[in-house]
Amino acid sequence: MTTPHPTTSWLNTGNLGMRADGIEHHPLRPFLPPAARVLFLGSFPPQRKRWCMDFFYPNFINDHWRIEGEVFFADSKHFVDELQKCFRLDDIVAFCQQQGIAFFDTATAVRRLQDNASDKFLEVVVPTDVKALTAQLPQLRAIVTTGEKATTTLCESLGIACPPKVGGFVPIPGMLNQQQTQIVLYRLPSSSRAYPLAFSKKVEAYRRMFEWAGLPVSSATH
Repeated sequence: MTTPHPTTSWLNTGNLGMRADGIEHHPLRPFLPPAARVLFLGSFPPQRKRWCMDFFYPNFINDHWRIEGEVFFADSKHFVDELQKCFRLDDIVAFCQQQGIAFFDTATAVRRLQDNASDKFLEVVVPTDVKALTAQLPQLRAIVTTGEKATTTLCESLGIACPPKVGGFVPIPGMLNQQQTQIVLYRLPSSSRAYPLAFSKKVEAYRRMFEWAGLPVSSATH
C-alpha cells in the first residue's frame, strides 16, 4: 500500500507503458532539489510489485529510509508507517527537499535477466546522462552509490579508473560544482538487508558521508 494522497507524484507516467524487446524504462522522474549537496544514484528500481510507495528505495524491507531516520532523527522508524507497512512519502519528500538530498539511478533503461530484484541480473541498455543531472545541482558535493552495479556503471560513464572502496570516495575527473569545488564519487554500503553488515555499522557509514557533505545530522548516538 502506498502513502495516501501524496502531494506530488514522482512517477514517470510516460515510461510506465513503454516496454519492447524486454526493455524496461525508468518508472520515476529524477528527484533533484536545487540546493542538493548529495545525489544518490542506484542501479534501477525493483519491480513495482515490490514497491510500498512511488519513490526511490520503495521496497519496505530495504533499510535506506530507516538509516536516514536514524542518522537525522535518531529514530529508525521516523519515516516508517508500521500500520500501513509503507514509508511516509510526503515526509520523505519534504525532508529531502529541505536537506538537499537528490535521487535517481545510473540507468534509464534496462533488461531484467531474471525475475528478481538483484542488480547482478540487470543489463544496462541506456545509461543515465549523469552530467545532465549534475548540471542542475550547482551545490552538489557528492554522488553516492551503494551497490556494485551502480558503481561500475557510473565509473564507466564518467571515466573513473579506480572505484572507491566502501566507505571511501574518489574525485570525479573534470566535475566541479558551481563554486568550483570538486565533486566526488562516494561509495556506501548497500541498504539492502542482503548486504552483510550490521544496521548500526551502515548508519555510521551514512552519517560520516552526510557530515562530510555538510548536512546537519543528529548528535544522538546509540
